[in-house]
Amino acid sequence: MRSDGWYLTEDVDDFLARAGGFVRSRAALHVTQLTAIERLRTRGAASYGTQAPLFGRLEREGEVHATLHRLPSLGLGLTPLTPEGADALAAHLAALGHSLPYVSATHDTATAFAEAWQRHTGATPSLRTRIRLYHLGTLTPPQPVPPGRGRPVGERDQEQLMSWLRGFATDVGEVVTIDADSWAGTRFADKRYTFWETPDGTPVSVAGVNPTVSGVVQVDPVYTPAHLRGHGYAGAATVEVSRAALAAGATDVVLHANPANPTSNALYQRIGYVPLAEWAVYDFTTTTTTRPRP
Repeated sequence: MRSDGWYLTEDVDDFLARAGGFVRSRAALHVTQLTAIERLRTRGAASYGTQAPLFGRLEREGEVHATLHRLPSLGLGLTPLTPEGADALAAHLAALGHSLPYVSATHDTATAFAEAWQRHTGATPSLRTRIRLYHLGTLTPPQPVPPGRGRPVGERDQEQLMSWLRGFATDVGEVVTIDADSWAGTRFADKRYTFWETPDGTPVSVAGVNPTVSGVVQVDPVYTPAHLRGHGYAGAATVEVSRAALAAGATDVVLHANPANPTSNALYQRIGYVPLAEWAVYDFTTTTTTRPRP
């Protein structure tokens, strides 16, 4: 009989066989982990480098209560934990010799783990960003809807799409190379995109969606070039992809927003998105001290 505690594996199929039901039970809240797992299964571990992925489940009396994932070269993702649970996990990973560049989780869990990781390893945490997770309630198109229509982004639009995604990455502080050579390896490559275009066919905004995971579609990213903002184009594009996701059978639609941006948060709430959770990402810095020789 297994004892209570964390069980780690590098085998994603073994992880899903034992913990998949738990992860899928709150698919909207766990969408980041579900998306990471699906991307790993689609692309293969080799596409992330030589380091093996890591998955884990917390069991109590034979039931899964929390899970973790870490893709190669990336940080730790966690489902919600109590402060005691976060401390126990940090102690366990530190004892096994793991090093972590960052942790991403709901705000309270990320904060508790960051503090625990510092206690157990000496690594200094710093808050990189806070994120608000929304899920769709009743979709409500903006009034008035700006003139124009939605149009799927095609191959002939690739250069413009990549240019806009570079603008998006700059706006959110994401360090990534987006060009024809690097495209296939970026997180943007496996999404479907829709332009909102004016009646004369000029694209003015773009919205992307991730592949459906456990019935959930994640809208990401939404971007309007700075000189075109203030006309309702982003709201129209978001409604367009949200409506398409529901029509295709999605059971929930989610998106993330920076809580420090009142414009985007107000927009998403006007069109029917409801706050689901507050998220945080903490980076870890390890200082190595060299003692002088006697």
